[in-house]
Amino acid sequence: MSKTLFDKVWDSHVVQHIENGPDVLFIDRHLVHEVTSPVAFLGLKNRGIKVLYPERTFATADHNTPTINQHLPVKDKLSANQLKALEENSKAHNIPYWGLGHEKNGIVHVIGPENGITVPGATIVCGDSHTSTHGAFGAIAFGIGTSEVEMVLSTQCIMQPKPKSMRINIDGELNRAVTPKDVALFIISKLTTSGATGYFVEYSGEVFRNMSMEGRMTVCNLSIEMGARGGMIAPDQKTFNYIQGLEYAPKGEAWNKAMAYWEQLHTDEGASFDKEISFNASEIEPMITYGTNPGMGMGIQKDIPQAEAVEGGAATYKKSLEYMAFNEGDAMIGKPIDFVFLGSCTNGRIEDFRAFASIIKGRRKADNVTAWLVPGSHRVEEAIKEEGILDILHEAGFELREPGCSACLAMNDDKIPAGKYAVSTSNRNFEGRQGPGARTLLASPLVAAAAAVTGKVTDPRELMELQEA
Repeated sequence: MSKTLFDKVWDSHVVQHIENGPDVLFIDRHLVHEVTSPVAFLGLKNRGIKVLYPERTFATADHNTPTINQHLPVKDKLSANQLKALEENSKAHNIPYWGLGHEKNGIVHVIGPENGITVPGATIVCGDSHTSTHGAFGAIAFGIGTSEVEMVLSTQCIMQPKPKSMRINIDGELNRAVTPKDVALFIISKLTTSGATGYFVEYSGEVFRNMSMEGRMTVCNLSIEMGARGGMIAPDQKTFNYIQGLEYAPKGEAWNKAMAYWEQLHTDEGASFDKEISFNASEIEPMITYGTNPGMGMGIQKDIPQAEAVEGGAATYKKSLEYMAFNEGDAMIGKPIDFVFLGSCTNGRIEDFRAFASIIKGRRKADNVTAWLVPGSHRVEEAIKEEGILDILHEAGFELREPGCSACLAMNDDKIPAGKYAVSTSNRNFEGRQGPGARTLLASPLVAAAAAVTGKVTDPRELMELQEA
């Protein structure tokens, strides 16, 4: 019988199927951080039990860590207590812990792939919605709640209803300056933030095959923003090359055995999906959001749509534009901005910094812009230095911060002030997401870089053409 990639991985991890209920699913990798784990560990303590498979669990500090002066004590008491709790809980249960200053420390969805924790065919969970990132490797990865974190710590299993399946195909050649972030924002703008609710998505087609692993991670990261339970891309030689030799990846004969399995991880000919959608790559332009959810996005050269052209209630749409202080029919090009944020589990990898540097090289940061450039891990930070990107940043008037989630969710000191506009490479633009009253424009690293040096929303293709002139 023909099976989808999703079916192959899910079905192979079902410990028990409950009739008219959820599946009991075995979990291969469990990632934990300081925000959603303390209550779960407390639950274990109250029940007098230990973590069942500590070697399958990995802990890092990222969500509310400072991105400057990480060598100093954390000032915020709540954050300091959460970080201390994660360290103590990890030690008590023999869980690998990568805290502030550790060479492997970084955003949970960055360090998993770069250390070989993330592998094809695995089931991966974390108390964080953007766990879908790991689906780029052909894994089933999704976010879970605190009570479920406790369930996985204690049993290495979770009860989940099996989602429906969706395949999104994009073939053709992408336009200039269109990045994986633009591809994802385009899909969300077409499907809306609820268009994939109840589904697990497989991304298929020429565009995704041609993407780097880091680009695939960006796309899968944003699956959750269209309501999907997760997203995945079939592993291929790029995937295997990325993983081979990493610390936690299989070695020797175990590698050969793993490869024999991984090479079978693709959707069979004739397998059916509950829903299938196709786009042409030529439709996609550099994107930017204008509203208060990731689905309110458009090509950067377009005008903000009229209310009647947008799915959903007109009153809600107008409220969103009022929050942003935008009007129907406005052009986004030329709108002044105040902050630029490069980073997060969406766009905090070395390729994102390379893209940013390609635009700012030989230019200067605009005087009206505050830029927070935050690598996703210490290894990304080291690569920035080794590749000479840090020199380009400094010459253009930018500074590099230390790894962490930073202004993605403003659980630390990196908060956008009320009323200010931030071009952000992160994943959410909800009201107050980056700080109370902050106004967020989601975009790619190229669009963020163009805004950073011009002080306004700018099509990066214009700057690229000037560089070539």
